[in-house]
Amino acid sequence: MPAAVLSGVLLLGLAGAGSSFSPAVTVQASPVENAEANPDGSSDTADAAASGEELTPEEQLQQELDQVYAMEVQSNGWEAWPAGPGTYGEAAIVMEVGTGTILYAKNIDAHHYPASITKLVTTLAALKNGNLQDPVTFSHNSVSFLKWDEASIGMKEGNQLTLEQALYATLLASANEAAYAVGESVGVNAGHDYNWFIQQMNEICRELGGTNSNFVNTNGLHDPNHYTCARDMALIGRELFQYPDFFRIAQTPQYTIPASATTEEHVFQQHHEMLLPDNSDYYPYAIGGKTGYTSDALSTLVTMADNGSMQLVCVVLKTHGINVYPDTRNLLEYGFQNFRKVSVAEEETSKNVEEILPAEEDAESGSDPEDSYVLLPKDASFDDLVREILPDGGGSREATIRYTYEDQPVGEARAVLSDRYFEEHGAKVQDVSGEKKKEQPAEEKMNVSGVVLAALAVLLVILIYALIRVTRKRKQKTRRRRRRGKR
Repeated sequence: MPAAVLSGVLLLGLAGAGSSFSPAVTVQASPVENAEANPDGSSDTADAAASGEELTPEEQLQQELDQVYAMEVQSNGWEAWPAGPGTYGEAAIVMEVGTGTILYAKNIDAHHYPASITKLVTTLAALKNGNLQDPVTFSHNSVSFLKWDEASIGMKEGNQLTLEQALYATLLASANEAAYAVGESVGVNAGHDYNWFIQQMNEICRELGGTNSNFVNTNGLHDPNHYTCARDMALIGRELFQYPDFFRIAQTPQYTIPASATTEEHVFQQHHEMLLPDNSDYYPYAIGGKTGYTSDALSTLVTMADNGSMQLVCVVLKTHGINVYPDTRNLLEYGFQNFRKVSVAEEETSKNVEEILPAEEDAESGSDPEDSYVLLPKDASFDDLVREILPDGGGSREATIRYTYEDQPVGEARAVLSDRYFEEHGAKVQDVSGEKKKEQPAEEKMNVSGVVLAALAVLLVILIYALIRVTRKRKQKTRRRRRRGKR
């Protein structure tokens, strides 16, 4: 049996777009066992393959796991950046929510099939375009596509739920018919249709900065044109932090849809094991997320976590074996243990900055300026950062300051610029050391160009006027001479 197929067989118990059966066999390899099985760092399965011996299915799977774990982690090559763990997933990312800083990156822009983590995009589009008490009606199209082994809660044509109830079914039970009905009904309620809702999913992803996704359905059932990447899913997970209703639903261990005039009672449970206190994979900082699995996507998982001082989103894609939860735990722990928030207002001492303003989303609530922060490796200093100042222009004294650490974006802040800045750096912006200079933003260049063009236009008018006067004087002198000649 091919290794990829074997991985799928071993993973049928994971909740997702595919089957929800329990696996009969499980194989899980640890990083240490894989990397140090032999003194030279090779594994027995690698030795067997090199010698031409035929591998057993278990050895094939172990070889596959070794290869995936050894794939390059790009963030481990970033200058002065904390080294992160390997994963048994082919792509993974850890993103800090407040700044959007990427802490860990492994093939984060590579296209992969999302499976049921698609339902996070579905939920986001539904929360943006609908109300929780809106009706969700199960049409023929929303139930007729289901196969016997695909995740479902058994809804029937003609059943009707509220959008809130349908989202519980979508997120907890990963019900494919519920996800379809959500998209179709939100579209219809908005005066459109299911295809319009799919367009909204893609537009939302692009608006958030996602450039490597194409969603063609709301549930994640396999389609070769339905794909995403780790970075895009992290951006979607980050955006969901703006919707408390998502977390209220996603954290529920068990939910009951009561019987009504249109539907029978349905009871279903949470599938994300890191959210279940009695589960061996429980993670106390996990606060939300979504599972996924198909034989093409393998295991996918999005997990949001909060340790009280930092909020993270972790995405793992195409995870081999049953390592999706251990990998996620390792990545989240890597983020929490190796990075820290640093207040911009407390550390910013540049004479170009008069004041650090509160973060935009907190300005109306009167939050303290200390809410603006950068995220740094634990051993890095604020003095190590490079600053890029982007003035608003148009006569405003305010600007956005973007901070980078060894070329990696780590956050930004809103600021009021000082008189010194305008006096000494009106045409240039400096980094935090005051040694490197960057060009003016395009907006200011346009303003300066406009002034120059206006001045040139005025000068041209003056020259034309002067030329006309000179010409007139010459004509007048010529006429006088002619008159004198006639006399």
